Amino acid sequence: MNDIKQPLTRIVIVGTGHVGATCAYALQLLGHASEIVLVNAHRERAEGEAMDINHGSLFARPVRVWAGDFSDCKDADIVVLAAGASQKPGETRLDLLRRNTAIFHNILPRIVQHNKDAILIVVSNPVDVLTYIAYKISRLPARQIIGSGTILDTARFRYLLSQHFGIEPRSIHAYIIGEHGDSQVPVWSLANIAGIRLDDYAQLNNKPLNKSSREAIALNTRRAAYEIIRRKGATYYAIAAGLVRIIEAIVRDECSVLTVSSLIRGQHGLNDVCLSLPNIVNRQGINETMVLPLSYEEQMGLENSARVLRAAIESLEEFPSTKEYLLVGETF
Repeated sequence: MNDIKQPLTRIVIVGTGHVGATCAYALQLLGHASEIVLVNAHRERAEGEAMDINHGSLFARPVRVWAGDFSDCKDADIVVLAAGASQKPGETRLDLLRRNTAIFHNILPRIVQHNKDAILIVVSNPVDVLTYIAYKISRLPARQIIGSGTILDTARFRYLLSQHFGIEPRSIHAYIIGEHGDSQVPVWSLANIAGIRLDDYAQLNNKPLNKSSREAIALNTRRAAYEIIRRKGATYYAIAAGLVRIIEAIVRDECSVLTVSSLIRGQHGLNDVCLSLPNIVNRQGINETMVLPLSYEEQMGLENSARVLRAAIESLEEFPSTKEYLLVGETF
């Protein structure tokens, strides 16, 4: 009989709105954590979510779930930052920036006070800029700061391609890179099914993928969140699933390739901005940010995405408290 005990995995979720609570629920069902701590500005909300999740314990993996506070970050392996104002109908992700930056100024020092070794996963929007802000405020090594980035956009892209070709999404290899937002870039040049480029596959199987079809798929990928918000007020199931996938790659030390947002330092000629490229993710966080052989149009799109995000970051320099953090150098 093997008496060796597996180490506990504690995941703290800060913010128990739709996304944070759904992430906690999915983590319980899949058993990727030993302990899940819910932290919320309104503690009763966190307590209620913990009670509801715990009442399903009979039907899930053994996980200890409770409402806690920032001191519970002390022994955490991963801290998920899901706190922030939600996106309103007609509002872009960048419109949320100033409100959610103020929230991050409040919560991040309280997390780092208790734990400087945890991996931070940012999901609050606009996620790329807030990933950069989290890196600056926390002063943690860049590899420990991961934004959910375009992991959801990539999933939406593959889903729409799967609908077009009649093949399930996991068998389609395609990425959305850049901003999780309106300047995102679909990487058509590298998209493939079983190693067959999409144009070739479309021709071989008589499933045309012409310019109008590509534009419709790209538009529906880019506009998906707006359409969901218009219909039901918020998005949370798919992004929670994406968060769980990132967490799984970390706790299992997988070295999986995921399109998450990370600090860019020279890749594709870009610097000092957080955006999504395929990253190798493992127990250390960001193990490597990959450089893709992009087409000229895709490279130009990625550079435009970086400009959009840099402009958003620079707009924060109008506020002295924010500028102070933006001037901090990297710590390793």
